[in-house]
Amino acid sequence: MIDKSLLKQFLHDYPFQPATAVWRASEIAHVLQYPFPEGYGLDLGCGDGRLTKIILDRVGRREMVGIDIDPGETALAERLNLYQTIHIAPANQIPEPDQTFDWVFSNSVLEHIPNLDAVLQEVARVLKPGGLFLLTVPGHGFHDCLRGPLLPWASRQAYLDEVDARFACLRYWSPDDWAAHLQPHDLGIQRATFYQTAAEAQRWETIARFTSGILYSLIGRKQQPIEIQRSLGVRKPSAKMPWVLASLLSQFLALGLESEKSDQNEPVMGGLMLLIQKRR
Repeated sequence: MIDKSLLKQFLHDYPFQPATAVWRASEIAHVLQYPFPEGYGLDLGCGDGRLTKIILDRVGRREMVGIDIDPGETALAERLNLYQTIHIAPANQIPEPDQTFDWVFSNSVLEHIPNLDAVLQEVARVLKPGGLFLLTVPGHGFHDCLRGPLLPWASRQAYLDEVDARFACLRYWSPDDWAAHLQPHDLGIQRATFYQTAAEAQRWETIARFTSGILYSLIGRKQQPIEIQRSLGVRKPSAKMPWVLASLLSQFLALGLESEKSDQNEPVMGGLMLLIQKRR
């Protein structure tokens, strides 16, 4: 179910990403339904750090390291003073010793990474035995949740291919698919839950269609949303939506979604997935 307080927070912090705010409001609400790990952690794909700050504002401070391949994002993360260290490095080359971390958190990152098995091997290497690996990803029912092209004669598959290209999404695995790739690295799934209802997915889809989707088409499908935001000069710490406007917009964007609930037994009604693994 979408969390309007989180939606307001994400709209305030990311006024240039209203579609992502809707996505995150259900995503992080679901993550916070479970105890967030204690101890020393790694934020894998930390980006600008603002999402993790929103989580920690609710669960309390954690000692942790951030890692991201994008120096533009890590420069923004440095300003928050959340992390003891921030590495600019790929996720398959984590510059930390073996068995360093009590937990690793990766939010909507692994679906974008080509060499995933090498990343999972690195995560297992830096996790202590018994350590937890929390990740969120689109699930195997995500495409089924989407409304699809506006024109009835347009190809649904071509539309989905464009959505995937725009957001650089490479995979939509089931829990069994993930288990097959995690087990060789001594990572066992303890919990797999679905969230984001079809209605929430379609709300995200509609907003994205008329924001990043239009911009993506105008520039010839050559830049992803984060690159477009940088080219427009809006992706900077000073870009904030006034709280009054964020509150009003959150009420509007959440209309009809407050009573929607994910069906954790039905993949079509759960476009996104949270996996919690333990290192053996």
